[in-house]
Amino acid sequence: MKIAIGSDHGGFQLKETVKEYLLDKNYEVEDFGAYDTESVDYPEIGEKVALSVKDGESEKGIIVCGTGLGISISANKIPGIRAALVSDTFSAKMSRAHNDANILALGGRVLGTDLALEIVDTWLKTDFEGGRHERRVNKIKDLESKYNK
Repeated sequence: MKIAIGSDHGGFQLKETVKEYLLDKNYEVEDFGAYDTESVDYPEIGEKVALSVKDGESEKGIIVCGTGLGISISANKIPGIRAALVSDTFSAKMSRAHNDANILALGGRVLGTDLALEIVDTWLKTDFEGGRHERRVNKIKDLESKYNK
């Protein structure tokens, strides 16, 4: 599985840790920056990761900024993206199982490393359940189509 990953400067350290962890688990990872702790604007990184997922170049994405808020809001502006800001394993599981989230957002300044890696594992191993949840995800897609003209 190929995973797009990106962060701003506030999420850089956690992104690097997650990237190394994914590579150790034999995932293919494409890093869209930041490449150091110099200040960068999270909307640009969120857009790059989201486009990689939207265009099918990557199966899933992981984005990180200081809180995860700004970068997830930015990624969610791209049609077809369902970025979920997650800070616990239950939400990680539900974001995939019920919401078919295709991007995981994390807060580099609010999550400890161990918890962040547990969230990543849970999110990646959880499949979308479909069924009644598919109907709801389709309603999200309908809203997106209605307002993105």
